[in-house]
Amino acid sequence: MIVIAKEGAVIYIRGIIRTKPTSEPEDAYLDQIESIRQLSTLAFHKPVTFLVGENGSGKSTLLEAIAVNFGFNPEGGSRNFSFASADTHSGLHRLIRLSKGVQRPKDGYFLRAESFYNVATEVDRLDENTDDLLEAYGGKSLHKQSHGESFLALVLHRFRGNGLYLLDEPEAALSPTRQLSLLAAIHQLVCRHSQFIIATHSPILMAYPNAEILELGHGAIRTIDYRETEPYQITKAFLDHPQRMLQTLLEDDNKPAAEGEMEQ
Repeated sequence: MIVIAKEGAVIYIRGIIRTKPTSEPEDAYLDQIESIRQLSTLAFHKPVTFLVGENGSGKSTLLEAIAVNFGFNPEGGSRNFSFASADTHSGLHRLIRLSKGVQRPKDGYFLRAESFYNVATEVDRLDENTDDLLEAYGGKSLHKQSHGESFLALVLHRFRGNGLYLLDEPEAALSPTRQLSLLAAIHQLVCRHSQFIIATHSPILMAYPNAEILELGHGAIRTIDYRETEPYQITKAFLDHPQRMLQTLLEDDNKPAAEGEMEQ
């Protein structure tokens, strides 16, 4: 039997309110992202929320804005991390206000795939000046593990529960088997009063029971059923009929060259 988090589970961020229009020239591109341009309010009702959508739909931009507004380092890490290798985050965090729950998280982490290397480097640097810091990450440098192993080590050892965890495409480093391990870890943490907001393309992760799935794309952000998501539909269609889909995708490459198009 699947044990699902109760509706009364702790939710630390209850929603987002857009408080200001885009005004700075460097943030003008935000208005080109339709879901961000139409954002006025957005509510989170469940302890696990997935942000889904095609590349460029704004899910990572929105997750980053939530993280920075809450006080996390833009490149990732806990709220105590303050390193910066490049100032590339958007100004959306200045244009929103977070609606917070009554309770405050005792733990938290912003994990993003694209800058995880920099986070691992910062952990090693801090460990030189802090006794036993690496013990909180499993006792081994994240750089001395494979990408997927270090991702999972972070979640299994550093995430303590009673926390807010923001994950940006965590599946990027994980095999399907490791994604299932991550699902189990997420569930254990939810049962220990944690909230997750996850930007993902993974149909495995977004299958978490009773999660809320928010789709970004053409138009306003909307709640969507798991089986309506594009990752689920495309993956299922491919697994059900791989040869048919491959034939459709590759049929142009199989056509004989027309007369006059042969190599001379």
